Amino acid sequence: MKKYIISTEAAQHAMKLTQMGANVKQVSGKLCYVSFDLGYITLEYVYNINAKGKYFLERIKPYPLPIKAYDNEDDVIDIIEIDVEQFRNAANSSHVSEFITISNKLHETIKKFEDLFLYYNVPAEQISLLLKEVDEMNYTIMETKANSKRVYTKKEPETLK
Repeated sequence: MKKYIISTEAAQHAMKLTQMGANVKQVSGKLCYVSFDLGYITLEYVYNINAKGKYFLERIKPYPLPIKAYDNEDDVIDIIEIDVEQFRNAANSSHVSEFITISNKLHETIKKFEDLFLYYNVPAEQISLLLKEVDEMNYTIMETKANSKRVYTKKEPETLK
């Protein structure tokens, strides 16, 4: 069995996450698995150092979502902290389970779309129809944002502007 040496800096990051309530597993010197049991929901993340030396962060539970690459591990920890805070806040919504269900269905839809694209020669009319449906969904999301009260203000949304 290979043994991995974890740097002092990585140990400090793991300690900060643990102090936030996380269970942290350093899988290797380049891969870290982080989970939070918030009682009503489990949040799980994985981050690793990619070939460009960036830290790539992905949330894997309650639904998979690649977040983005960051220059350093401190930025990853900061984003995880904000994300956990946002989910704790979202727990106050009586619709949190429905949002998670919708997110999981969207993820399944993306996987189906990829299979469609990779396995079938899709006619142009069908592509136009799919594009129209996606545009309608994005319109509905923006319309919903306009008709909803903002509840989290410590960070600006990255895609919903």
